[in-house]
Amino acid sequence: MSNDLKSNLAQFTGTESHTRWSSLFHNHVLTDGTKYVAEKCGAYWLMDVIASYASADWYKKNPFITATLKVKDGKGCVKFTDGNDNVLQYQDFEYTDFPLDEITIWNCDNGDYRVLMLPSEY
Repeated sequence: MSNDLKSNLAQFTGTESHTRWSSLFHNHVLTDGTKYVAEKCGAYWLMDVIASYASADWYKKNPFITATLKVKDGKGCVKFTDGNDNVLQYQDFEYTDFPLDEITIWNCDNGDYRVLMLPSEY
């Protein structure tokens, strides 16, 4: 699945729509690419993890954040940065079945809400 998934993800350039996925995170939206990841990988949890830091000071102060999930041996770690390799936060997971070894989601503030997107959609 991971080769097909990587191939499919490469096709996302720009987006045609924004989708709210949670009433809890109403000020966050997914692009077509991140919605695809959430649906095909069962990874709405990853989008929730990213948005769950919205009340943190470091989150509020950074209009652009990268969230990179790395998976090894069924365990995962999300590293949040400001886009300039300055680490803002880590979150470890004892278990994940996410199908890729790594994925990066960009989180951009557009003034009205936060947009979670694939780097290729910027």
